[in-house]
Amino acid sequence: MRQPAPAPGALASAVPVSGGVPAGNAAGAAGGRRLVELDVLRFVAAFAVMAFHFMAASRSLWDEYPTTLFEPVARLTTLGILGVELFFLISGFVILMSVWGHTVGEFAVSRVSRLYPAYWFAVLVIFIMYRFSGVAGFDPKLSDGEYLLNLTMFQGAFGVGHAGGVFWSLWVELRFYVLLALFSLVGITLRRCLVFLAAWSGLALLAEFTQNETLVFVFMPRQAPYFIAGMAFFLIHRFGARSGAFVPWLLIAAGYGMSLYAALDRVGERVRLIGIKHYPAPPEAVVVAITVIYLLMAAVALGWLRWVRWRRLVTLGALTYPLYLLHQTVSAVLIPAYRDVVDPWLLTAITMTVAIGLAYLIYRMVDKPGQRWLRARLGALLGRSRRFRSRGRGDTSRTATAIPAQSPEASVP
Repeated sequence: MRQPAPAPGALASAVPVSGGVPAGNAAGAAGGRRLVELDVLRFVAAFAVMAFHFMAASRSLWDEYPTTLFEPVARLTTLGILGVELFFLISGFVILMSVWGHTVGEFAVSRVSRLYPAYWFAVLVIFIMYRFSGVAGFDPKLSDGEYLLNLTMFQGAFGVGHAGGVFWSLWVELRFYVLLALFSLVGITLRRCLVFLAAWSGLALLAEFTQNETLVFVFMPRQAPYFIAGMAFFLIHRFGARSGAFVPWLLIAAGYGMSLYAALDRVGERVRLIGIKHYPAPPEAVVVAITVIYLLMAAVALGWLRWVRWRRLVTLGALTYPLYLLHQTVSAVLIPAYRDVVDPWLLTAITMTVAIGLAYLIYRMVDKPGQRWLRARLGALLGRSRRFRSRGRGDTSRTATAIPAQSPEASVP
């Protein structure tokens, strides 16, 4: 079932994608202007997560608490854990943008081609490293069959561990995509979107209060507030005053409150586990971090960051996904090997530089061509399926396949 066509000033027309960025076309802003600011925010989120893992979270890398080694910045790096929450907010914004006006098949092709090439490469690298080297840090200790299951990205559904420590967030993203795809079957309109977001907010609250296993799995109460708020921010960005006036802001306010609750508990759990001395992230700092994240997304939605136009920043958004997938793997190789002979600040800087450089190479040599290859083949398969169904209905006209124009800022952590 084809969705209502995008209104003028919304997502650019769906076209087969090519070009120089990993998620495809640079469409995605009102009037066709690329939202470069989202590329910047994605890199900020990825860098925050990397700093968190290198300088705050991974005691096993340094053989001592990293917050002791990097005490001057410990109050910042401990909050880097919330970079994933920023990713979820961005995801709500851009995934609603990418599904609007497209069929479920087109949306599936765009998401599969976006997610899997770099992910398959990351799983392969991790498998080879832990099977054929002496590296031990972050070893998931999976069997060959479990690595194969990881290639599907659905290992979480079978209770199998993730090959990479950060892969848990991709399983959350996939469930969000399924919810949005099911919603798109009824046809996405502004009014229906507001109802959907309100209903999801209520069901997420119900899941949190009841802790019903099925409700928690489907409605994701700890992540849903970010997705919901991100989608509401997109409605404000796209429709402005036509977005139901205060309704999206009410949804955002509700999401903000639920996000504070979830973030305080998530960070607080780490503080309770190792103590505030070794994880200096007091509740007030968490509140400030979540507030800043929401304010940044509000600035995007209201167009206050339109001055961010430098095209080279697009590359930052392009390499964010491979950086997110493999930065821990890079640190597992470098930090334990050199921590006793290189100053920790210098070693961290070197490790970050190597991780970013490797991410760029993966983007250029694996992610970008892999997306193009996979999108072309899945698009052709979708087109043949449509033509087959058309012939079955006695429709002899050719059925064109238009894959949603993806934007490199698209969601994936």
